[in-house]
Amino acid sequence: MSQSILIMGGSSAIGQAIARDSSARGAVVSVISRQPAPLESGWFWYQDALQSEASSEQCIEQALVQQPDTIVICNGVLHDEAGMPEKTIRHLDSAQLAQRLHSNVVIPAQYLRCLFRYLTRTPEVKVLVLSAKVGSITDNQLGGWYSYRMSKAALNMLVKNLSLEVRRLNPSACIVTVHPGTTDTPLSEPFQSNLPQGQLQTAAQTAQRLLKVRDGLTPEVSGALLNWDGSVLPF
Repeated sequence: MSQSILIMGGSSAIGQAIARDSSARGAVVSVISRQPAPLESGWFWYQDALQSEASSEQCIEQALVQQPDTIVICNGVLHDEAGMPEKTIRHLDSAQLAQRLHSNVVIPAQYLRCLFRYLTRTPEVKVLVLSAKVGSITDNQLGGWYSYRMSKAALNMLVKNLSLEVRRLNPSACIVTVHPGTTDTPLSEPFQSNLPQGQLQTAAQTAQRLLKVRDGLTPEVSGALLNWDGSVLPF
């Protein structure tokens, strides 16, 4: 069980659910978000509206005062007003691809770079970076969703790389990417109609599953891509 948790992308549905669940368990909750703090959340909230290197570094420096033993990165975009996931490469747009790479890889990489010193010096620290099963190259049997798949595959490599570097300096750390499962959020809303019964989870259910995965993490699985039930997925 976490005593102190830091959530990046904490205004997202899953981020908010993790914050509420952790707070109910008695953990100190810190949130970094582009959005301003909601009224009376009771959490430490650091607004990173610019998400520049300087602003991200400042927010993280402030948040680390709470000495989190768990860090969760929830940043990511599947679709927005710029476009939906591509069904064919004929729909691939370089500007949209750059946007997805920025949201799904560059921002998490920026945060992890700022956290590096802390991760190498904090015993048994655990980091969960929300990824997606569709980012698995081996598991890909359907194709499509070019920008999202490519960016999540890159995110998985980012975390694998970081885990190896941190392990040399802090063998007790565990850093993983996690597929949270299909959750009832604005991200999944356009794709919910054909889901098998029982596959769609509420944000609160997903938060509970992710925190259960967190509780079971050991340094031996650091660098892995995990499913929502803690099992290891192929890269």
